[in-house]
Amino acid sequence: MVQVNTKMQTLPPYLFARIEQKIAAARAQGIDLISLGIGDPDLPTPPHIVDAMTASLRNPANHQYPSSTGLISFRQAVTAFYHRRFGVALDPQTEVVTLIGSKEGIAHISFCYLGPGDVSLVPDPGYPVYGIGTALAGGTAYNMPLTAENGFKPVLADIPTTVAKKAKLMFLNYPNNPTGAVADLAFFNEVVAFAREFGLLVCHDAAYSEIAYDGYRPPSFLMAPGAKEVGIEFHSLSKTYNMTGWRLGWACGNREAVEVLGRFKSNVDSGVFQAIQEAGITALCGDQSCVEQMRRVYQERRDLVIAGLQAMGWQPVAPRAGIYIWAPVPKGFTAEGFAELVLEKAQVIITPGRGYGEWGEGFFRISLTTPTDRLRTALHRMQSALGRVEI
Repeated sequence: MVQVNTKMQTLPPYLFARIEQKIAAARAQGIDLISLGIGDPDLPTPPHIVDAMTASLRNPANHQYPSSTGLISFRQAVTAFYHRRFGVALDPQTEVVTLIGSKEGIAHISFCYLGPGDVSLVPDPGYPVYGIGTALAGGTAYNMPLTAENGFKPVLADIPTTVAKKAKLMFLNYPNNPTGAVADLAFFNEVVAFAREFGLLVCHDAAYSEIAYDGYRPPSFLMAPGAKEVGIEFHSLSKTYNMTGWRLGWACGNREAVEVLGRFKSNVDSGVFQAIQEAGITALCGDQSCVEQMRRVYQERRDLVIAGLQAMGWQPVAPRAGIYIWAPVPKGFTAEGFAELVLEKAQVIITPGRGYGEWGEGFFRISLTTPTDRLRTALHRMQSALGRVEI
């Protein structure tokens, strides 16, 4: 048997693949497991989007190879969304590239810019793909600690100058997964200045920008003056419109980065099925009441989880955006040890914070993407199994 290369030998199983294996094993034994581990919306894709997809499927023109960079009509829909939502002007021809979900682009951007000796600045805790893409491209990830003391934002001044000079990419993600933290334009202005000083490309993951509560509207990184000169923003229809399985997203902003990513894609994939892109146009440009309804559902669940954790002794911070609750584990536990206890005693899956990086140790994540009645049952099981905890 041919041996895999050294990169694959050191590549761990993807965090959520391991969680899915645990779920499958438990259910095969007939265990009624409730998973609060994966951020995959349980709510269905809105019917008007499904109807648009159904109609597009019947068009023979959509049965051929699509453009690797995406339909111009879809990219125009993205620019219309950015203008309407953020007041940001984009050229659909040169400043937007369509992706097979934002994960694909986030992984591939490292292949466009990194090689041996190059560094990416990666948030820790953070979405695992930032570091995985870096490693597969041959670069080295420098972890930027996200701590509660700094609102789970990196302290840019703490990044050693020697590291910053080697860095080509900086990954950021607000509203944040897994912490639920948000960032304001003042922070993004600092990031733009830092990127200019050290000549790096900012890669901002904005997948959760449309899921926010109590009237809050998260900003886009591209709203910061000069952001398009130093960065791109990744976005997706997955969370906003409950379309995780459809695989449709985009990157937008800096023209050079958009062109390079599009050129890379033209050599490794054949683009997004056009019928999905046409449904995406309906999502972005059609009736948006479904998005507001989705926010109300998640806000109800957020409040339910916060109250449930408080009843057990936690004092969690209610996130202003996103679909996750991030909380410290009780005294005497590691993140993985506590997650195993909750699985064993309550038959509930939570995600150990260590899975998102070294600085995630001591925390766990609860996803709000479980039906409200099942979420309520999960909290009841946890309280029955744990009683009151000491934090």
